[in-house]
Amino acid sequence: MSAKKGVDFLSGLKGIAQREEVRRSVKGLLGAARLVFGDPEHVDVVGADAERGAFISPLLLRCDDAHRAEPHEIEAFGPVATIMGYASTEEVIELAARGLGSLAGSVVTGDAEFARQVVLGTAPWHGRLLVLDRDDAAESTGHGSPLPPLVHGGPGRAGGGEEMGGIRGVLHYMQRTAVQASPRVLTAVTGTWVPGAARSTEGGHPFRKSLADLRPGDTVVAGPRQVTLADVEHFAEFTGDTFYAHMDDEAARANPLFDGRVAHGYLVLSFAAGLFVQPDPGPVLANYGVENLRFLTPVYPGDELTVTLTCKQIIPREDAAYGEVRWDTDVTNQHGASVAKYDVLTVVAKEWPAG
Repeated sequence: MSAKKGVDFLSGLKGIAQREEVRRSVKGLLGAARLVFGDPEHVDVVGADAERGAFISPLLLRCDDAHRAEPHEIEAFGPVATIMGYASTEEVIELAARGLGSLAGSVVTGDAEFARQVVLGTAPWHGRLLVLDRDDAAESTGHGSPLPPLVHGGPGRAGGGEEMGGIRGVLHYMQRTAVQASPRVLTAVTGTWVPGAARSTEGGHPFRKSLADLRPGDTVVAGPRQVTLADVEHFAEFTGDTFYAHMDDEAARANPLFDGRVAHGYLVLSFAAGLFVQPDPGPVLANYGVENLRFLTPVYPGDELTVTLTCKQIIPREDAAYGEVRWDTDVTNQHGASVAKYDVLTVVAKEWPAG
């Protein structure tokens, strides 16, 4: 293919100076590549003034020796692309790394294994990678169109880590301050109870308090309740969860994590709820979830469970008569060891009785 002198489309640049910079960069590239489309010096478009207009023809170059330095070290910041071949996946990764960083890269392939290797190999050099195959190509917004949550910017000479786009750009204009203080002070400053801060059991069960009365740190401690082998077997039969560690003592002991049959984690959660719940109608309207759940210590038949439920965070809704409350939940055994920790999320009325 020979270079085409006139084209019926062009690309705009930010000014004459950038246009001249693109032309100089292309001249540097021509030592290692040949022009196969477009002409950096001429634009034959009706109405276009090549002397006054900050525009240039799209340019495509072909580099037959992909290991020449110029295509990797000279960036023509404009409508310029250089194509080069490769012989292996390893060579693709090597060539991408020679550019010392890029805002974004695209991989177009139907081979998922090839995509995996290229993404893992080139990720250190790119802020964002777009992989196109037959499943997502039709929905693609294009190589240069990042979504707001995505990183756009890479290491090395490409963005200094991330560019000021999307969420990062918004956060740049928000005040963010790290505060180092005791749990008591952090709770006072943030309005969110921090482990280690004081708890209060005054004023009755916190489930009887509306948002107007509830405070971070309000706590109920309930228990103990013993877990029996009959409890474990009933829970297994009732739920259908007959995992061997709950039902077969010998198999459970062969497991390096257990010393015998253990209670179901969700049985522990159910018993904890039964301990801390205040059952009468009141300001707590609903439980809508559990977050950050971790099972930390096995529970064996004969263990006794105690639960400490602490108001952690209160989030009123401006447009509703209720808000959300996050409760720190710590379930411990008779030795004081935590067997489960998690956050319980509830919906609580702002006032009770409801006005």
